[in-house]
Amino acid sequence: MDRNLALEFVRVTEAAAISAAEWIGRGDKHAADQAAVDAMRSRLNQVDFSGTVVIGEGKKDEAPMLFTGEKVGKAKSPVMDLAVDPLECTDSVAHGRYNAISVIAAGSTNSLLHAPDTYMEKLAVGPAAKNVIDLNAPVKDTIKKVAKALGKDVREITVLTLDRDRHNQLISDVRRVGARVRLITDGDVAGAIAPSLPDADIDILMGIGASAEAVLAATAIKILGGEILARFKPLKEKHLAEIKQAGIKNIKKVYTSDNLAKGRQLTFTATGVIEGPLLKGVEFQANTIVTHSMVIRGISGTVRYITTHHHYRRM
Repeated sequence: MDRNLALEFVRVTEAAAISAAEWIGRGDKHAADQAAVDAMRSRLNQVDFSGTVVIGEGKKDEAPMLFTGEKVGKAKSPVMDLAVDPLECTDSVAHGRYNAISVIAAGSTNSLLHAPDTYMEKLAVGPAAKNVIDLNAPVKDTIKKVAKALGKDVREITVLTLDRDRHNQLISDVRRVGARVRLITDGDVAGAIAPSLPDADIDILMGIGASAEAVLAATAIKILGGEILARFKPLKEKHLAEIKQAGIKNIKKVYTSDNLAKGRQLTFTATGVIEGPLLKGVEFQANTIVTHSMVIRGISGTVRYITTHHHYRRM
């Protein structure tokens, strides 16, 4: 992917993050999400490319903007598939909690898994442990193998998971082995990527989360050299129906990062809204808004951290 296009996407996520950040702590997650969606869509349509949203805000009849299948961009080429989440962690923004980002994953046509909007079991680690994980293995075995691969004692391992009742047994199993548990209230994209970053304080992501987030995270994890394993885990009958409607016949298949994000023509772009394990949040200063973003490119393998000062004058 052209490096200039990758950097154009930073302007898109910055705009979405700033718009969402205006709603931090105001108790209205729908307004925060709508603000991010509006800003992201507007900016995408100013970029010289032809994009198709393959993972977006939902179906066309559920989401008026950035729905799955929507075309964005103002040129005929290059042609790209997009997975977008204008505001991951809407509840975190509404209540002023930890961890929220605006994110775009992009790739060539058919490079990103067209995942139905449901749930997946996930297991993500960094490069040093990528060859020792198995989604079918007991929790204790996974932790012990990852600890050995990282040269750590089991008690030094930190496992991140969503704070959900469905994870009560997982949390108990992790603690029984002697490892640490770190809980997040929403959004596991940043949490899944964190183990693949140098000097990460998160070693493993485990648990059940949204399928769209698996694809978004896989794009970055693959480029960074880590691994994510995922398998569809429908929590309701309607989820199973959606998986079948998407043409997926084997729901027991374990997807790797290579299955979720194919090839090297990939980019991952994110801007922090509220500080989390990946990025700092938006900072409102006297006459400046400061954003913190990252751009990861598949072709070059580069990771760029971008701090931008957006000058504005208060009314």
